[in-house]
Amino acid sequence: MSELTVNHLLGIKYLQSEDIELIFQTAAQFKEVINRPIKKVPSLRDITVANLFFENSTRTRLSFELAEKRLSADVVNFSAASSSVSKGETLIDTVNNILSMKVDMVVMRHPKPGAAYFLSQHVDSIIVNAGDGAHEHPTQALLDSFSIRERLGDLAGKKIAIVGDILHSRVALSNILCLQKMGAEVEVCGPSTLIPKHIHSLGVRVSHDLRKSLEWCDVANMLRVQHERQDLKYFPSIREYTQRYGIDKALLDDLQHKIVIMHPGPINRGVEISTEVADSDQSIILNQVENGVAIRMAVLYLLAAKKKISFSA
Repeated sequence: MSELTVNHLLGIKYLQSEDIELIFQTAAQFKEVINRPIKKVPSLRDITVANLFFENSTRTRLSFELAEKRLSADVVNFSAASSSVSKGETLIDTVNNILSMKVDMVVMRHPKPGAAYFLSQHVDSIIVNAGDGAHEHPTQALLDSFSIRERLGDLAGKKIAIVGDILHSRVALSNILCLQKMGAEVEVCGPSTLIPKHIHSLGVRVSHDLRKSLEWCDVANMLRVQHERQDLKYFPSIREYTQRYGIDKALLDDLQHKIVIMHPGPINRGVEISTEVADSDQSIILNQVENGVAIRMAVLYLLAAKKKISFSA
């Protein structure tokens, strides 16, 4: 397979396993590039990418921006807080105004689920979903799966536990879909109030016992509690949550086998994960950050190639 089957990256659910494999192979090549003394390639020279972030972001926005600059693209950054959106302008009008300035690709994060898909139906540009509400975050899932495969050698047959606030997490849904497409088994673990009611329909295991989940899995992907998306109190206190669903070094060392620890960030140290665990040799958190740039380079490059945007090889 030499090109993607999709014209946009809207969600993992639209990708085939062959698409994911192609992204991984391309990312591995770009990872070699960004570890050279000269880290830039002219692959997207003369291509303009607009980063539209309607929600606050640090890691994802910087990762995309760095990926774009490593590919020699021209980059335009857009912040909703200081834009006409705050004055009532619609999403389509905002994006069409930007596209009229001859922008080729749009990377967008938006608080509303489905916003990226909606945009792809109404504007003539390549759309990359950088997170839409509590729905999907496809590049995070791709970099997570890529990082697991890099550490363990394969994804097929591996057991992955996703622990924490599953209900409000776009990372959880995208990870479940991506891991399953690559042959991994997935279990979600957390308080019953933070597990979606119909999660079983996705074919995942459900646990409310962290110790049992950690004994079962090869990899634990620890999610933070997303207080900013919660309008109710889902558990009595942070202290109780940490006691039941937080990982510290003592718990990690007491397991029957050695597991890999992941976290998409930002980390709430001392809540879902202790500093000792986050900085241990079992953690691949910094590998995830590095791989995020390579994965996003691969996605941008392959989507541009699919649409046959003129770019230098």
